[in-house]
Amino acid sequence: MSENAVWSVAEAKARLSEVIDRALRHGPQAITRNGRPAVVVVSSEEWVRKTGRKGSLAEFFATSPLRGAGIEIERTQAGTREIDL
Repeated sequence: MSENAVWSVAEAKARLSEVIDRALRHGPQAITRNGRPAVVVVSSEEWVRKTGRKGSLAEFFATSPLRGAGIEIERTQAGTREIDL
């Protein structure tokens, strides 16, 4: 994070517009509560980039380092089990 990227809750409330502007221009802005890290303000673009899906489950398995390792998984042949609803 860049310089002045840590704000107390009181500072962030008083200068919310500046906190947002800095998150957009300079990156994540941390907000502390009682001197301890509480939350981080990030741009919506960065949030989407960090939380967006990256490929499909099939692609994940296809690129797994365990692919071709010869691991065999056995499934039980016990059938279904009874449950009380």
